[in-house]
Amino acid sequence: MEPKKLTITSKTASEIENEFEEREREAEEKVEAALFISGKFLSLQDLISLTDINPIMLKEILHKLEKKYSSGAIIIINKNNNYKMDVAPKYHYLINRLAAGTSEFTKAEQETLAIIAYKQPVKQSVVIKIRGNKAYEHIKKFRELGLVKAKKIAHTLELTLSDEFYEYFNVHKKEGQLNEESEE
Repeated sequence: MEPKKLTITSKTASEIENEFEEREREAEEKVEAALFISGKFLSLQDLISLTDINPIMLKEILHKLEKKYSSGAIIIINKNNNYKMDVAPKYHYLINRLAAGTSEFTKAEQETLAIIAYKQPVKQSVVIKIRGNKAYEHIKKFRELGLVKAKKIAHTLELTLSDEFYEYFNVHKKEGQLNEESEE
């Protein structure tokens, strides 16, 4: 008895191809949604955990999305294999107008951050003297968000703004500081 030969018809091949393309499109949409909703940089590991997509396919999708969004109002930023969806720099003025009305920081937090920005580098103890003990919580939040860097100096910390601060608020560094945008 001769073994039965299995043949794939063009209809079956087409169905398999359509299913593969649908899964690929769905995976791309998952990554796109994750980048859109996060509002912050996501590592490859973050994206793998969120989307359950294998690393090789994820890198292909990210590359495809970078191309897709390379010339519009929305861009994909790749910073050391951390990805973020953001508004293109030429539209930052709109963000600043829209953001002026509401903020994710309380007025007190904004005032603490303003003191750090104005006086940097500034000792944490000086900020606490100016703003009061609540500023400890503010500084902790800013450090967790990566907006402020801290360096141990004697019994206190020296606080400065991080590069992420400038990116987050879409502002340029003051003269005398390196400006990454002008280096590109």
